This record gives sequence, C-alpha cells and structure tokens, in this order.
Amino acid sequence: MPDYLANRLDPRAPLVLDIRDLPRRPGSMRAIDRVVPAPADLGLELIGVPEGADLRLDLRLESVSEGVLVSGAVTAPVTGECGRCLREISDTLAVTIQELFAYANSTTDETTEEDEVGRVQGDLIDLEPTARDAVVLALPTNPVCRADCPGLCQECGTAWEDLPADHSHQQSDPRWAALQKLTRTEE
Repeated sequence: MPDYLANRLDPRAPLVLDIRDLPRRPGSMRAIDRVVPAPADLGLELIGVPEGADLRLDLRLESVSEGVLVSGAVTAPVTGECGRCLREISDTLAVTIQELFAYANSTTDETTEEDEVGRVQGDLIDLEPTARDAVVLALPTNPVCRADCPGLCQECGTAWEDLPADHSHQQSDPRWAALQKLTRTEE
C-alpha cells in the first residue's frame, strides 16, 4: 500500500471528525455532542475505559487562523481493581480537552514537529490521540475503592474489613517455646 494511503483517516472511525461544514473563517464555530464507542486499550494496568463503552463527546470546534481549535469534555465510564484490596471499582471520568489541529501549509504546520500538534487531513480530524492522552493521564496509577481502604492482610490475603478486629497471625519461634511456657499463667 502506498504511504499516502496508509496515513489516510477513515471517515467512519468513531473519533474522526468531519469538518467540511465548518467554514475556514476565524471565529466560525460548530458544537458536537455525540456518544461513540471507546477504542481498545484506553487505560492503565489496574483501571481503564472498557472497549466499546460509551464515550460522550461534548465539543466545540472553532476555526482559527492556523486551523481548528477543538475544546470541550470527554466523559467515560471507568472500571478497574482497587490497588489495595483488589475489589472492583466502577466510576465515571470527565476530562477537558483543548487541541489545535493545524491546516496544511499553515505557519503552525510548517514550524512545528509532526507530533507537536494535530493536523487537519483533508476535511478530517483524528481526535483519538487527544482523547486517549487526556483520559489516560487523568486515571490514577494506583486506584483505590475509597481513600481509607485498609487493603489485605499480608499473611492470609483476606480483606482487612472482612476480618474480625482481633485477627492476627502470631507465629512463635520453636526455639523460644520453653520461655513462653514460663510467661503463661497457670489457670
């Protein structure tokens, strides 16, 4: 496949936005409010957005002299596992995004590296890298089910909140067994 075809965007992809109806006059604006399926691998090891989950886009596309400024919010359900007690976590994450997508042959296009700003490709914008960066960076690297989660017992692996208050794993060293007999009181 030729290189120019390999880099083309699929206009049917959920996070590819068509800007044909957005005039290229600075100040022109268009609002987008839609729900799209979440892409794969949108998360971290312990927490993330399930593939195919509803990703709500509440965006504003605005023409500026150098390209299209996309700003707004991305909201998604997140599921994962508590880093302390391993219980399931379900929550909703809302992040704000703001990204300039430069027109071809604009000053911004010519003076920036390829990965510094997004690019308008024809009449399409690929919002996936921007949404992915915003969502993944907002996720906690060590998620907890609640701030005061006590975690698991290091000896038996049971959640501390499921154990009785006097739970312990005292193991006596057999070399001290004779001394322990002296400290016990006769009943």
